[in-house]
Amino acid sequence: MRRSRLALYGLAHFWVDLSCAALLLGTLSGEGDFQRQLLVYNFCAFALQMPLGVLADWWGRPAALGAAGCVLTAAAYLVPLPLRAVTAGVGNALFHLGGGVEALSSERAGDLGVFVSPGALGIFLGTLWGKGAAPGLRVLPLGLLVLAFALVWRAGDALSAPPEAEEAAPARWEALVPLFLVVVLRSYMGMNQAFPWKADWAPALAAALVLGKAAGGFAMDALGPRKASAASLGLAAALYPASALPLPGVLAVFLFNMTMPVTLWAAARALPGQKGFAFGLLTFALFMGFLPSFLGWPGLPGGGAGYAAVSVASLALLWLPLGKEAVRC
Repeated sequence: MRRSRLALYGLAHFWVDLSCAALLLGTLSGEGDFQRQLLVYNFCAFALQMPLGVLADWWGRPAALGAAGCVLTAAAYLVPLPLRAVTAGVGNALFHLGGGVEALSSERAGDLGVFVSPGALGIFLGTLWGKGAAPGLRVLPLGLLVLAFALVWRAGDALSAPPEAEEAAPARWEALVPLFLVVVLRSYMGMNQAFPWKADWAPALAAALVLGKAAGGFAMDALGPRKASAASLGLAAALYPASALPLPGVLAVFLFNMTMPVTLWAAARALPGQKGFAFGLLTFALFMGFLPSFLGWPGLPGGGAGYAAVSVASLALLWLPLGKEAVRC
């Protein structure tokens, strides 16, 4: 992907996630049914990407999907309250699919990391903005409309040219099972990590998420998927037992999240010609990892030792689908 287009998608990802988080916390958190709204939003934003991914693959116009997602997210600020969670969630899903398909079309996993990482920063800042009930929320939809126009303008070729035909290759569905489970574990871990210093170090944790997702793609390009995953998850497992202290904990979170672009890249290679569905399948896994905490199920036992065990389990699950044959292009 061209650097200018990648930068535009990264900025749009930041702005979409910022807008969704600010909307949820700024306009819906005071509603009596906020928990139901949160569930609806997460279902539309993450679980719905799987069937919408089929549409993305069939249509072959990722820029249009990304722009439509920006417009729908902007519209969520204008529709009646009962429809805001649905509108924002569907907008979020469409944008992520458009940008995800474009990023997955690059041979460099680093491009994928650059695309996915700004979203974590957007969520962090949008949550702060929404909780503060800042009066400037109306500027967010305007920014989304500008970005929608920019996506269409900068990627106009994706609106008029049919997608390039990919070489027919058999799908490797068996590789998707461990990749799906790894993403479920990552999502569940993110919902359940509890550090005694978390409130005081919240900006550092947000930076660890952002930089970890970005660094994971570049590490994969440099080392290959297996070596990059072994290094990141192995070091995370070594650091998590000391995560009662801020520095080891922040570093462990950074390392643990480096596998995000790796799993997306491997899923797309396991399903040739179905990048949208592959992307959506793993966002559905994110939704599945969110549900246990939402339903109030017990969290991870053992503190840092439990987090280390999840890191080791994730590496064990990844080892086979990241083999040379499994990730062939």
